[in-house]
Amino acid sequence: MRFALAWSDAAIDEVEAADVIVLGTPMYNYGMPSALKAWFDQVIRISRTFSFDLARGDWPIEPMLHGKRLVVVSSRGEFGFAPGGVRERLNQLDPHLATCARFLGVASDSMHTIAIEYQELGGERHARSLAAAEADTVALAARLCDPCRQVRVEV
Repeated sequence: MRFALAWSDAAIDEVEAADVIVLGTPMYNYGMPSALKAWFDQVIRISRTFSFDLARGDWPIEPMLHGKRLVVVSSRGEFGFAPGGVRERLNQLDPHLATCARFLGVASDSMHTIAIEYQELGGERHARSLAAAEADTVALAARLCDPCRQVRVEV
């Protein structure tokens, strides 16, 4: 138990020290892989990343971390999972990540998702999705970087 708690403490220390958290994850069966869920279970912890106080009534849980940004780089076998897409209602990954991200100190407007779609289908649509994701990654990195530093971003 001490070993598991030590690993959890170290992982939470990394999250606390980060300004930007980058998660690379596939969409598995329309949701998050079990390994990523297990990671969240280790880094979202009472008295470290959230407080619990029954004096707050029906809303006893409150995040303790703030000011983080989250970048999710994801792969999806099908397509149309973004808001307004034909498979939006099947996307259980992004809403789950947004829920968990709150307890890592990430506000809803500080979560950025870049997804490559059509992986199972291949072809030109996959190639276009990959090219768009690469361009979006470079643009996002430029936006998130400290403007006082010169950062070179390559894909």
